[in-house]
Amino acid sequence: MWDGVYGVIRNALFLMEPERAHNATLRLLSATAPLGAGCLLGARGVTAMPCKVMGLEFPNPIGLAAGMDKNGDCISALGQLGFGFIELGTVTPRPQPGNTKPRVFRIPQRRALINRLGFNNKGVDYLVRQVRRSGYLGVLGINIGKNSDTPVERAVDDYVIGLRKVYALASYVVVNISSPNTPRLRTLQHGILLDELLSTLKAEQRHLALQHERYVPLVIKVAPDLDDGAIDVLAQQLLEHAVDGVTATNSTLSREGVEGLRYSHEGGGLSGAPLLERSTRVLRRLSVAFEGRIPLIGVGGIVCGADAVQKIKAGADLVQIYSGFVYRGPDLIGEIVRSLAEQSADQPLLAEQL
Repeated sequence: MWDGVYGVIRNALFLMEPERAHNATLRLLSATAPLGAGCLLGARGVTAMPCKVMGLEFPNPIGLAAGMDKNGDCISALGQLGFGFIELGTVTPRPQPGNTKPRVFRIPQRRALINRLGFNNKGVDYLVRQVRRSGYLGVLGINIGKNSDTPVERAVDDYVIGLRKVYALASYVVVNISSPNTPRLRTLQHGILLDELLSTLKAEQRHLALQHERYVPLVIKVAPDLDDGAIDVLAQQLLEHAVDGVTATNSTLSREGVEGLRYSHEGGGLSGAPLLERSTRVLRRLSVAFEGRIPLIGVGGIVCGADAVQKIKAGADLVQIYSGFVYRGPDLIGEIVRSLAEQSADQPLLAEQL
C-alpha cells in the first residue's frame, strides 16, 4: 500500500535501476523546489513537535538520514517536506566515485535496500559551496568520512579536514566510522584507533568553537553489528571523550529477514524494515550505558509511526529515516509525528520539550 501522490511517483521510479531512480529523485526535488516540493510530492502538513537536543532546537524530532543527499544538491526541496532536520553526506575530503556499479538493490517484499556505494561523493568543497548557496536555515547535520585510499591508521587526518571545512555551516557534525562499504572503516570503533580519533576531534572541536565563537556538537555514528560486550566498551570510550551525541545505527552486514530473496546475496549494508530489531538493540543498550548523559539519534528500520515510537521508547531523543522514506515518501514524516504525539499524550517521550 503506497501513499498518495508519492505512490504514483514511486511506482514509476521503481521501474528504473535503483541508483538511477535515486538520481532522478534528486533531479525531481531540485526542479520542484521553487514550486513547493512538499505540496507537489503529496506531503501532508506536519504538526509542530518542538524539542531541544544537544543544545539545538528542532521543530520536530524526525530527520532525514545521511545518504539521500550526499552532496547538498537538494537541501531546499528536502527542507520543504516537513523534516525537523536534514543530514547531508557522507562527504570525504576529496571527491571519489565509490564502488563499482551496480551497487544498490531493492528487496521490496521486506521494504529493504542493500547498498555498497562506498562514500561516492563530489568532495567536501563542493558540498560546502552547495550549503552556502542554499541559504537553508533549518537544523543541518553534515556527515563526514574518510577517503577509501586513506589508510585507516591515518583516517583521523581526513576527519579533521572534514570537520574544519564544514564546521561553520553545520548545526552538528556526524563522524561516520561504521559504514560497511569502506574497507577497515569499522575498526575505528574500537581501542586505540577510536581513542586517538575522538581525542583529536574533540581537541579540534574546542579550537574551532573558539575560532568561530560557536559550539557545534560532534556525533558518532555506530554499527548495528556489535555484540553486547563491544557495545559496552564503546559506550565507555564515548563517555570518557564526552561526545555530544551518538547515531545508532548504520546499515548491517546481516541478512536476517531477507534470506533467500532476490539480491539478498549481494554484498553491502542492509537497511530498511529488517534492520529495526538489530539497530534498536544497540540503541537500547547504549541508552542504558549512557544514563541520559549522551543524546541518541535512532535510525534503522523505521517504516511506520510505530517503529519510531519503539526507537524513542528504547532511548532515542531524535529519529531519522532513509529506506522508509524511499518506500513511503513524505507522508511517513507526518505519520511519525502523529504517532509520537499520540504516545506522548500518555507518557513523555522526548528528551526535552520546549
